Amino acid sequence: MPSSGQGPRVLYWFRTDLRLHDSPALAKALSLSPSALFPIFNWDPNYIYGHRVGINRFRFLLESLQDLSNEIKKLNGDSQLLLTRGAPQTRIRELCEKWQITHVAFEEDHNAYARHRDAAVVESLKAANIEVISQEGRHLYPIKEVLKNTKGQPPTSMSQLQKAVASLGDVAQPAETPTSLPSPCPPGSDKADIKKLFDLISDLSSYKEEVGTPDVDLNAAELGGQRKSGPDGEVTSYDTVAAGEKSKYKEEKSPFAVPTLASLGMEEPEVKLAEPIRGGTTEALRRLKKLTEDPAYLSTFAKPQTSPSTDPDAPSTTLLSPYIKFGCLGIRHYWHTVKETKKKHKGAKTDVPEGMEGQLLFRDMYAVCEAAVGDAFHGVRGNKISHYMDWYLPTVYDKDGKQVEPRPRGDDVSEERLRTFKEGQTGFPWIDALMRQLRMTGWIHHLGRHSVAAYLTRAQCWISWERGAEIFHEFLIDTDDASNDGNWMWLSASAFFSQYFRVYGLTTFPAKYDKHGYIVRKYCPELKDFPDKYIYAPHTAPKEVQEKAKCIIGKDYPFPVLDEKEEKKHCLDRCKAAYDSKLFGNSKEVLEGKAEGMLRKKHGVPDPKNFNYKENAANKIRARTGRRRRLLFPTPSTP
Repeated sequence: MPSSGQGPRVLYWFRTDLRLHDSPALAKALSLSPSALFPIFNWDPNYIYGHRVGINRFRFLLESLQDLSNEIKKLNGDSQLLLTRGAPQTRIRELCEKWQITHVAFEEDHNAYARHRDAAVVESLKAANIEVISQEGRHLYPIKEVLKNTKGQPPTSMSQLQKAVASLGDVAQPAETPTSLPSPCPPGSDKADIKKLFDLISDLSSYKEEVGTPDVDLNAAELGGQRKSGPDGEVTSYDTVAAGEKSKYKEEKSPFAVPTLASLGMEEPEVKLAEPIRGGTTEALRRLKKLTEDPAYLSTFAKPQTSPSTDPDAPSTTLLSPYIKFGCLGIRHYWHTVKETKKKHKGAKTDVPEGMEGQLLFRDMYAVCEAAVGDAFHGVRGNKISHYMDWYLPTVYDKDGKQVEPRPRGDDVSEERLRTFKEGQTGFPWIDALMRQLRMTGWIHHLGRHSVAAYLTRAQCWISWERGAEIFHEFLIDTDDASNDGNWMWLSASAFFSQYFRVYGLTTFPAKYDKHGYIVRKYCPELKDFPDKYIYAPHTAPKEVQEKAKCIIGKDYPFPVLDEKEEKKHCLDRCKAAYDSKLFGNSKEVLEGKAEGMLRKKHGVPDPKNFNYKENAANKIRARTGRRRRLLFPTPSTP
């Protein structure tokens, strides 16, 4: 331990707060007047193997980490982000012992895995007599204080949240941005020495030496993840404790280097239809500054009125959500910047919930609900706020109640519908364009998310919202556990929203915003030459139109995988039965495995069947022709 008279040696653990501005936890750490500050980010294998994460989000995170390291260097040329690799439950304490740390500080994270991770780390540190400083900073209001005001109950509406935060006053002012940072000095020295710090931990075992490769890698190509297949998909970022000369890739040869996509067994796609959304605080603040140049836009912003037929290159919304997700942009800084900018606008202003502030409050609402419900918030089983629906492809649990990963295969028809949904091959151009945009860019517009979520769950496919949430968790850059799962519950009418009969038309809804089909033509290029009349329903185009567009439906682009109207009726019948039954995820019948059979008997809707569009269309024509013939030549009545 440091000799008496020295100031504290503080390890600051960055997680989802990749910034120096507006950081209450960092401000608290610096208020201790530390003699040395060790800014670390620990590359957690649970995130790499145990969470579905796509290329776009990994790239955004890596860029954000490099930007943070650059920002640290600007304040102290002898410092940088110290990126270590391994399970934080053991690695953090090992670093503390090697570097003789007296205090560990971090911003609190209430998401499911983070709560368990932090509890284990804190227990380990306290056992070593290391002081722990944790501070709320991810949300507008302290989640624990809001939860006290709700008496531990989840606020499932904006009005309930507003009532809960009313006594807490206005959102706190942003924490001050530091103008300097102490150096990360090795024990017994008052000067920074990055190489010495690296040498002090060089005898620690790497995660690969300790554990090897986990049995289940949710990002493996074999499980549908975005790692490359074969040897090229090998994860090498855990070959070392903190990069250095033993690293495979030259970009990681320096101590504590940020990993590369290659070290994750991934690579950037060759085809890019939109500019990547770049990570980091520098880019976040640039985007925010640009928004402040248009007070009218910020003042009159109403999310439901923005267009879903947009690209990340020119979005109709702010596109700041990825920066909030990773903490590149301080939430209080954003809130107060918006408020001050709106004062410059003399006209009418949009209020909560549709306005800019309302979107941030929704994020708090979901976070408080997650804290109130606990781990069960992230699925149906045991979730007290989620209506139980007899979804196909639900999450599967073993006899001890543990989730089975990878999920056992369900019925063939639903699995095929899920596959075509994920790959953008449903035969419905609006859905396919959005899902391809999601996979390629890591982003789709708010109302686009509404469309695809409703399609997969309560409108057409009747597939569990848990599967949709997994896909969004994998591909969205801005995915947040609480907000993502909360939104899927909302859009599937499982919680927060009960008007299940309000369904988005697969052709009528997008045509309201863009009759020309901009994103369809961009992300489904095989359809780019169809006339506007058929762009959202090319399967209805005459053969000569298809030939002229050089796209034959059923050959160059798929027929629809289901009958939109028929499946809508089936889904509405199922929803009504579920609502009438008043079963929730924690109902006895659900936990005992009886609820599915009860509901299917109640609504009587048959299991999904393979759909042949051409055969279905022919049957409808025959049925219509038969009805006309009966009307023209009625059968004589019997005497």
